[in-house]
Amino acid sequence: MKRKTLTQYLVEQQRSAHALHAELRLLIEIVSRACKTISHSVSKGALGGVLGSLESENVQGEVQKKLDVISNEVLLEANEWGGHLAAMASEEMETIHLIPNRYPKGEYLLLFDPLDGSSNIDVNVSIGTIFSVLKAPASASGRDINENDFLQPGHAQVAAGYAIYGPQTMLVLTIGQGVVGFTLDREMGSWVLTHEKLTIPEDTKEFSINMSNMRHWAPPMKRYIQECLEGATGAREKNFNMRWIASMVADVHRLITRGGVFMYPWDDREPNKPGKLRLMYEANPMSMLVEQAGGMATNGSQRILDIVPGALHERVSVILGSKNEVARVTQYHLDATT
Repeated sequence: MKRKTLTQYLVEQQRSAHALHAELRLLIEIVSRACKTISHSVSKGALGGVLGSLESENVQGEVQKKLDVISNEVLLEANEWGGHLAAMASEEMETIHLIPNRYPKGEYLLLFDPLDGSSNIDVNVSIGTIFSVLKAPASASGRDINENDFLQPGHAQVAAGYAIYGPQTMLVLTIGQGVVGFTLDREMGSWVLTHEKLTIPEDTKEFSINMSNMRHWAPPMKRYIQECLEGATGAREKNFNMRWIASMVADVHRLITRGGVFMYPWDDREPNKPGKLRLMYEANPMSMLVEQAGGMATNGSQRILDIVPGALHERVSVILGSKNEVARVTQYHLDATT
């Protein structure tokens, strides 16, 4: 059977399904090539001198790993010159990155978390790159892009995806026509279509959350988790398994391939912050993927993709995955506010 590459898939979507423009196709290909470069650096590990931290912090106040900075630079350099972008934004940078004047500019905006799961880099656990694509607003025509142009709700995304650097390197992508997965064939240097229609089961017996924070959660989240822990003899009348990798890419990849619910909720240690994960670099692209795969994604009270961001690095509470479980957790939160 003839194998289909990422390029072939995208060309087919452009020609027959008319699901994306040529410029967006080329942009996705450039991002995918950058992810191959990052994958190579990750795979070298200590041999490439890329492990460990730097004496610097990112805009989030987090200590930067060497690979965080390397991955950020790879994505910036790969996408600057292609002519498909008006500007970029990264979780690692305080403000947006405008395309230099020496390069042509396009109509798209690219946002990315260059290396998600940084705490796992030095212990050889799966990490990844998350990306989101928006169209620059029509009002930006003829002027420089500014931060406000990026502040669009998640349902405005035209594409989203992630690369996961694990036992295999995979690229999981949506252009609004379902979710597909590609595996990197290192010998050929190609992304090969291996998962044609990734679908999240509506029901699950698996949840993913950092249980060590349970004492800090709001009552609705505690209620849901306690019911899961009670198992077959409790209110849910079934046994649950817990999984937690502390890398959003890896945790979400698991539920996209076999079901589950991933939660990173608000907690009372920083009560003025709605959550820890970044809306535009993590929650929005993952929510688009989850919804396109038949799942659901909320912040406990509303659909994540309907949130209008107020700032480039806005944070959000995240509950996403198998539809029926996400709906249950969300309803517990809504009941608590009425």
